[in-house]
Amino acid sequence: MIKKLTCSILALLSFSITLQLSAASKTEIDATVQEALNNLYEESSASRELAQKAAGILVFPRVIKAGIGVGGEYGEGALLINGQPVEYYNSVSASIGFQLGAQIKSQVIMFMEQGALDSFRNSNGWEAGVDGSVALVELSAAGEVSSNSARQPIIGFIFSNRGLMYNLTFEGSKMTKIDR
Repeated sequence: MIKKLTCSILALLSFSITLQLSAASKTEIDATVQEALNNLYEESSASRELAQKAAGILVFPRVIKAGIGVGGEYGEGALLINGQPVEYYNSVSASIGFQLGAQIKSQVIMFMEQGALDSFRNSNGWEAGVDGSVALVELSAAGEVSSNSARQPIIGFIFSNRGLMYNLTFEGSKMTKIDR
């Protein structure tokens, strides 16, 4: 059992190192951030309206998750204020338990209040569910956002899921500022 766990941890570490070695440049992140936002706005016109009211928007265009017993997740993105990238972040999480597979998803977190945005920006690594609660928005078939979700200080969208692992949550993801 210990040998199996050790192998899983080593596989996860090599996966993480591979992802970090292929870190994107500012230009690459900016292009994929805009593409992800456009995809979200196509799925939901309500998300565009919320974005116009947001104090800041954190976009992770590609978050990759993989696991075999031990799992890991990694993505890089940008914080937009007034539609312009001002800082770059990574999102990292790890999990242990029954899991097998891989997926790629896009994540957008909208800070609807200036205080919530300031708290995020002033943190030294912000963990969803610990440092701030993210209300996960589930879009209706018509692309509408529930009125309860729209009133939360921090709201999030997870979309464009591709792969064999399905996990829709922000909980446990730690976002840390990176230099780009």
